[in-house]
Amino acid sequence: MAIEVGTKAPEFELKDNHGRTVRLSDFRGEKNVVLLFYPFAFTGVCTGELRELRDDLQAFVNDDTELLAVSNDSIHTLRVFGDQEGLEFPLLSDFWPHGAASRTYGVFDEEKGCAVRGTFVIDKEGVVRWTVVNALSDARDPRDYVKALEAL
Repeated sequence: MAIEVGTKAPEFELKDNHGRTVRLSDFRGEKNVVLLFYPFAFTGVCTGELRELRDDLQAFVNDDTELLAVSNDSIHTLRVFGDQEGLEFPLLSDFWPHGAASRTYGVFDEEKGCAVRGTFVIDKEGVVRWTVVNALSDARDPRDYVKALEAL
């Protein structure tokens, strides 16, 4: 079960597609965070979702907001994926311990071994203010994230 609105967002420390360490607390007091979990790089629905975010990036990466996309892929896979797709936001690897962050947020599918499509809008104080969780095959609508950010 995914964490709920009003809950303090659990801290995590993950490597991005360039090998840099990213912590949720890096943004506390500075930026709202759109934390997006997705199953795997290079898959159809995931690639389509991330391309949509890339194409409207100013709505998700600006002075007030940071976009963090998390999958259970290795940082090496994410590096190639990000380069190939022109993704200029952090792609975080929840590879090892496998799915630790995804489990903490309640979006890890134990049977499939990957995260489901969970999105959490976290305010500058680190509190979850909006969330949606979709099945593996169901793409999310980024316009919903924009509305949630506008409500902060």
